[in-house]
Amino acid sequence: MKTTSFKQLFTQYKILALLLAVAFIWAFFSWKTGGGFTSARNLSNLMRQMSITGILACGMVFVIIAGEIDLSVGSLLGLLGGMAAVADVTYGQPLALTVALVLVAGLVLGCLNGYLTAYVGIPSFIVGLGGMLVYRGMLLGLTGGITVAPVSSDMQVIGQGYLPPLAGIALGVMLFALAVVLSWRQRAMLARHKLAVPGMWTDLLRVAVIGAVLAAFVSTLNSYEGIPLPVLMLLVLLGVFSYIARQTVFGRRIYAVGSNMEATRLSGIDVRAVKLWIFGIMGVMCALAGLINTARLAAGSPSAGMSGELDVIAACFIGGTSMRGGAGTVHGALVGALVMASLDNGMSMLDVDAYWQMIVKGLILTLAVWVDVATRSGRR
Repeated sequence: MKTTSFKQLFTQYKILALLLAVAFIWAFFSWKTGGGFTSARNLSNLMRQMSITGILACGMVFVIIAGEIDLSVGSLLGLLGGMAAVADVTYGQPLALTVALVLVAGLVLGCLNGYLTAYVGIPSFIVGLGGMLVYRGMLLGLTGGITVAPVSSDMQVIGQGYLPPLAGIALGVMLFALAVVLSWRQRAMLARHKLAVPGMWTDLLRVAVIGAVLAAFVSTLNSYEGIPLPVLMLLVLLGVFSYIARQTVFGRRIYAVGSNMEATRLSGIDVRAVKLWIFGIMGVMCALAGLINTARLAAGSPSAGMSGELDVIAACFIGGTSMRGGAGTVHGALVGALVMASLDNGMSMLDVDAYWQMIVKGLILTLAVWVDVATRSGRR
């Protein structure tokens, strides 16, 4: 009985447990680095570093919820980022044309992965594994195996620019106002449907915590140079993908496909079309991440995105996305991405050997999957 209660409690407050884990990681690295880890400059770098994994995680969480996997995202990120560098440096294309070209290429290649999986019937694991090799080979051929640099200053702004401090404050106020409105609407909806409405103090406490986090977030980043543009893009994607997952028919179909694909198909839903589009969305996210990565480094590297798929998949599992499909949240995946980025950043600051970094991240991924298995086995 106690075990069951613990499982239910942990499942209900999994995100809170993850946030406490992030706080512990930050406190540990801050102590070991003499406060350097939590300095405004390093946190700004950490957020910008995390944004690439987070953008990929926004797409990957839909893929995993639908019961599939995509191992090609790291190589596809590298290919699309290299394509952007070549278009910008070698051919001198305008930024708008380069961005449009890369986004369309990402959509096409993502849909190709989805077509091979959903319509041809090749397992997504094999499609992703083949894509990982093919796209990496295409990147090496495109760049000639050398770094393409430097990209134009206009492109560098995408990955290195900052939101002005006043705009950052305005953004924080808007997000806080949105949290208040959403909380009020949730209470009104529960009351309208004559469901149990939680005490007012719980909503006030939640809104107060959100306000405090937003204030600390904005003030910390503004004390350096402002909110990085990649982080701003990630916040926008968080809102868009959360809305798709919770408020749209397409989002509900993704969960249905992952929960019981055959029952979903028999109910009249085109399962193959759903899978096609989630892979297409994943390709667009690879394009965005590739653009930001190239802009941040001011170069297109033939090694860009190497093993990136492992960090993204780990972020989703750590954030509570079930390996069986049918369960997961976008915000959970982003918290998982923050965990992975924090470990990378902190261990790099401490000059931890690369092999130890790989061991630690592998153990954390295994622990996350074990937790998923342990907390769900009791509900079967």
